[in-house]
Formats: sequence, structure tokens, C-alpha cells
Amino acid sequence: MRLDKFICKSTQLSQAEALACINRGEVDVNGLTITNAATQVHENNLITLKGVTLTARASRYILLHKPASTICSNKDEHYPSVLNLLNLENQSQLHIAGRLDADSTGMILITDDGRWTYNITHPSRQCRKVYRVRLSSVIAENLVDQFRQGVKLQGEAHLTRPAELEILAPREARLVITEGKFHQVKRMFFAVGNRVVALHREAIGPVSLDVEEGQWRYLTQHEVQSLRQ
Repeated sequence: MRLDKFICKSTQLSQAEALACINRGEVDVNGLTITNAATQVHENNLITLKGVTLTARASRYILLHKPASTICSNKDEHYPSVLNLLNLENQSQLHIAGRLDADSTGMILITDDGRWTYNITHPSRQCRKVYRVRLSSVIAENLVDQFRQGVKLQGEAHLTRPAELEILAPREARLVITEGKFHQVKRMFFAVGNRVVALHREAIGPVSLDVEEGQWRYLTQHEVQSLRQ
């Protein structure tokens, strides 16, 4: 975790105020004064501010059912931020682990634990994401094998990782992927001559969506640990 973020997580200071403290030489890490806000620190380091030892608040892990016409951003833009649905203290410290487009719905995970997010979003971790997809055209049967072998996306040098496609109806399918390229699901179907008209995420890793649209809950400790693996 960055030093300035650790200070924010340990105090009521804003990021600008934490940066000012660091620049004034008021922060020590393991006995050394640190003036670089980007310095990486851990909870087991001894970190003091003006001689007072800091202890970071416990990380938060949240599951939210994203509605359409909201964005996965920390601030409102053309559409409102999905974080408006939370109304929590220190909300600016939270980030979204695995985004969805404004017109997509379903499960998103929100946290202030960057290392935990890495396990979910980095392709090397191969975390499964399950989507329900509605298409503009009938789904060809041979796509099951084609998606399993990998699809060449426009602008990409390599095929996608093997994906599991289950055809549920002529224009509806369930898709499981283990990477998260930009607009990947939509680009995969576009690459095979079809178009996604509705996209809904049902699960991430072993955790499934179980709250109503617009609602949220904290993950259990078991769920948090399962996503670390």
C-alpha cells in the first residue's frame, strides 16, 4: 500500500492532508523519515505520524448489485457513480475490483485492499467471472468450441484464454472467462459476428450475486479468503 493511502486509512486525513504531512517530514517508517508518498508500506511496518503510531482500519470487502446507467468510478460523470449507493464513511478510499460498463448490470466487488483486488483482476490469477449474455443474433452452435479454443480480438496479438460458453436460448448464453480485457465479452461476440445487447455478471470466483439490484452487503470472511486464493 502507498504510504499516503496508509495514512488516510489510519486517520481522518484526506489524501491531500496526508501528502502535506509526508512532505513536511512528519512521517516515519521503521524509524526512518519518509518524504515520498508513493513508498510502499505494509501493516506490519512501524509507521508514525508526529511520533504517534498509526494502525490502519480493517479493510472493507463489499458485494454490490450494479444497476444499469451507473458507472464504476469514484466520481459522477455522464452517469452517476455506483458508489453513491453505499453512503459509507471514508468512501473515497474505496475502489472497484473489476468494472462493468455503464449499460451492464450485476455483481461488482468494492474494497480498499489493493492486494486483494490484484487476485481478482490480474489475468495471471485466472479468477473466473460468470456472465449472462443476450445477443442480437442467433448463437451459432460452433461457438462453444471456438470460445473454448480462444478468440482473436481486434487489436490483440494473442487469442483469448479458453472460455466456457453455454447456450441457454437462441439468443442467450452464459459465458465464463478467466481474464478481463477491456470490454472483453462484447469484443468476443463482435469478433464472431454477433452483438451483445445485454450483459449481466452473475459471479466472481466462488462468490455469486445474491442481493437485489441496487443493494449491497459485506462479504463474509470465508468469501474474502476464497477470493484471495
